[in-house]
Order: sequence, then structure tokens, then C-alpha cells
Amino acid sequence: MKNWVYIGSTADLRKRFQEHNTGNTRLTKAYKPYKLIYYEAYHDKGDARKREIELKKHGQKKEILFKQIENSLK
Repeated sequence: MKNWVYIGSTADLRKRFQEHNTGNTRLTKAYKPYKLIYYEAYHDKGDARKREIELKKHGQKKEILFKQIENSLK
């Protein structure tokens, strides 16, 4: 399977990561196990959601991020 990258936001990263890796998230369980390679932390939920949408909808922003962490994506 081709490498698949999950982009999302949550208030509790540890809990959400565990949900994904135990298959408790219906839409993503086919891609488990997950490996955390990068995260950004925000104090404001609105800022976090704005960044998530930016990465999902603007390919150039995602490509810039992927270029910055390219060795981790291998």
C-alpha cells in the first residue's frame, strides 16, 4: 500500500492516536498502524482548525510541509 498521511486536529493527541491505532475510528482503521511523525500545537482551537483546513485544501501548503519533513516521511 502506498504511504498514507493523516491530517487532523484534536484536543487530546494521545487519545486520538490510540483510537486510530486500535481501529476505533471507522474511516481510518484500514490504514493502521499509525506512526506519529509530526504535530503542531496551538493554544486556540480555531487556529488549529484553520491550519488543518489549510493543509487539506491547499496542496502547496502541504507540499511545503512535506518538503520540510521529507526524511521523516520515508
